Amino acid sequence: MRLDKYLKVSRIIKRRTIAKEACASGRVSINDKVAKAGTVVSESDLIEIKFANQVLKAKIINIAEHVTKESAKEMYEIISGREDKE
Repeated sequence: MRLDKYLKVSRIIKRRTIAKEACASGRVSINDKVAKAGTVVSESDLIEIKFANQVLKAKIINIAEHVTKESAKEMYEIISGREDKE
């Protein structure tokens, strides 16, 4: 699955356009490498997102095309920081 779609489906970032913008500006990395929106993610990858005043680090646990709001949190494990509340 593409990184921007994963961020939206997992609700780490609420909108795919914002996920694309974050990737385009170099604020998202996978396994310590800057990632583009089209980068394919895999289970056990480590994602790091730099928000305005914080950094979120999360490990991908599950990849699914469609999930409910309640089960979206089961797609990743937060290592540090917190997800976007926007």
